[in-house]
Amino acid sequence: MLETITFHDSDISKSEYKEQFDQLISRLIVLQQEAKKKDIGMVVLFEGWKGAGKGSRISDLIYHLDARDTSVYVTEDFHDDEARLVRDPSFGATGYFPMMQQFWKALGPRGSMTFYDRGWYSVVAQHLINAAPRKKTSVTKRYAAMVEESMDRVMPMMESFEKQLIADGYLVVKFFLHIDQETQRTRLNDLYNDPQTFWRVSDRDLAQVDRYEQMYKLYDEMLENSNFGSAEWVVLEAAEKRRVNLQVVKTLVEVLEKELNKPVDEETLAAEKKAQKNSASGVDEANLLDERFRSAEENARLLAQAQQQAQELSAVAPKESRFPIVKDYPRLEEVDHTLHYEKREYKKMLKAEQEKLRRLELDMYIKRVPMIIMYEGWDAAGKGGSIKRVAQALDARSYTIFPSPAPSRIELAHPHLWRYWTRLPKAGHVGIYDRSWYGRVLVERVEGFASVSQWSRAYDEINEFERDLTNWGAILLKFWVDISPETQLERFRAREENPEKRWKITAEDWRNRDKNPQYYAAIEDMFRLTSTEFAPWYILESDNKYYARIKALRIINEALEDRLNSF
Repeated sequence: MLETITFHDSDISKSEYKEQFDQLISRLIVLQQEAKKKDIGMVVLFEGWKGAGKGSRISDLIYHLDARDTSVYVTEDFHDDEARLVRDPSFGATGYFPMMQQFWKALGPRGSMTFYDRGWYSVVAQHLINAAPRKKTSVTKRYAAMVEESMDRVMPMMESFEKQLIADGYLVVKFFLHIDQETQRTRLNDLYNDPQTFWRVSDRDLAQVDRYEQMYKLYDEMLENSNFGSAEWVVLEAAEKRRVNLQVVKTLVEVLEKELNKPVDEETLAAEKKAQKNSASGVDEANLLDERFRSAEENARLLAQAQQQAQELSAVAPKESRFPIVKDYPRLEEVDHTLHYEKREYKKMLKAEQEKLRRLELDMYIKRVPMIIMYEGWDAAGKGGSIKRVAQALDARSYTIFPSPAPSRIELAHPHLWRYWTRLPKAGHVGIYDRSWYGRVLVERVEGFASVSQWSRAYDEINEFERDLTNWGAILLKFWVDISPETQLERFRAREENPEKRWKITAEDWRNRDKNPQYYAAIEDMFRLTSTEFAPWYILESDNKYYARIKALRIINEALEDRLNSF
């Protein structure tokens, strides 16, 4: 791809540049506001050679834009001790946080423009070139195989990030600023020899100029393999800044105009709204009484209605996943609701399992293994009680419990996984999630908070997220806490009768029972489409809470032992 670039002998004149730039930037200012009104986000990535002028080009551009809806993220230099995700296919923790987290955290909301000064491609390229043999004659098949394996590992991460942004209403524009070797050498030497700018160039940067050919091949391969649908590369000859500025602004104007002038597909929009309305109806909302105060005939009618709507929702769910699904993924109909422990044996086992977890946690911390434990389940199933028994065995400084309340305004302005990408434990620590990213395919699907297109594509988006976490080195355990409808009813009644627990039960909990058929179908689809080989589901049979708590602790301890024994 880089060979297609033609280098110009001279830049355009100042007067010609100013006339064209002023016209384009005036148009871009208007388009920025129009995009904001339509809730269109824009991600603009500047990649390229060290010394190509990425930062200066961004500065020349955003000076004219509305600062309230514009942000710039500068990717910091990378350290070799955090590079194992890219370079080392071996098992284990690879850095304090996943590679893509910093870019998710920097993402502005829809309606804004986020500029990345270097990004995910620079992370990969620098790690790989730092791992390359110093002498050309030492470039072996082993290094070539390492590069290929690393590309296979990280390209899907970058592709899923860009495609999720596009699906969620963002425009993604990727610029690569290209200069030849002599231009790079001259610019870096000038910066290095200037007392005011020498700090911007390291000895490693200067040394890498002599490895231009290796970097060229690496960049070229990355560019060729990362034209992801609507996120294609715009490669610019960057020797002359005026020419680059014009091409950058012209590209952004063209992309925004194309998006803003798209015709609205009224038929698709109407069908989506109808499906969303149907999925949210669940039961006859005019009847606000819960099952306790309705006749048997009315309850039967509403149950039949809910079952019909559950079938309609499952009919539009994806038929299969593109990720490897375990053959024996859980099925609710196979849950054994009779499993139990007596209180005496429970106390003995609880003490033993918690003590084992305390010992394992110390080794986990030393070896920087991140652990993510996620709980979903029926209302009153006992998620909180199980979480409490796990947390009791952990050092209070080593874990964080992340609840999942209704998303805030700023969270709703981002892709649905953003709130979880920004809430991850660092390596050596534990993140415990009381409900999770699966809300998109459970409550948001059933209640109609997400459109059919949003929740139906979320299965693979979630699988991509979990793949990135496990590639990072995280132990990811997903628990579904299950109880029978009869046990749930008993617990609801017990909560209402106990003043200390009455706060746990609301009218909404009772009405949710009317939608159990829709939730049942959503759970089955969730198991079928997200019980991957790298992140399978575990059911905690919780009609007897003692049994569920011990099972959770045992699964956690076994997973930790397996991982720690692999070092």
